[in-house]
Amino acid sequence: VQLQASGGGLVQNGGSLRLSCAASSGNIFSINAMGWYRQAPDQQRYLVASITSSGATNYVDSVKGRFTISIDNAKNMAFLEMNSLKPDDTAVYFCRAEVAGTTWSGKFWGQGTQVTVSS
Repeated sequence: VQLQASGGGLVQNGGSLRLSCAASSGNIFSINAMGWYRQAPDQQRYLVASITSSGATNYVDSVKGRFTISIDNAKNMAFLEMNSLKPDDTAVYFCRAEVAGTTWSGKFWGQGTQVTVSS
């Protein structure tokens, strides 16, 4: 399963960005959950938001009320709408998917997309 993340960029303090993550594979699969993680320089990667295929969401406290995660099961895509961005949100954002096929399951990472918020 390949994950393609996109949508990062440079934005001013208070601005907005929308990240997308598309999952694809030559095999039939379904997505059980997707998550967005971020990693700033010299810091550990951590979970920012997650969503299950049924729509249950979870957010780290620092982004609650500003970020919204969503999933399109039909298109095997997840999105992260980021509003009221702050310089502290600057990081490389990674998507991660928990998927299952007919006889297998696994967790996969996408390549990161850089988000930079200027003060």
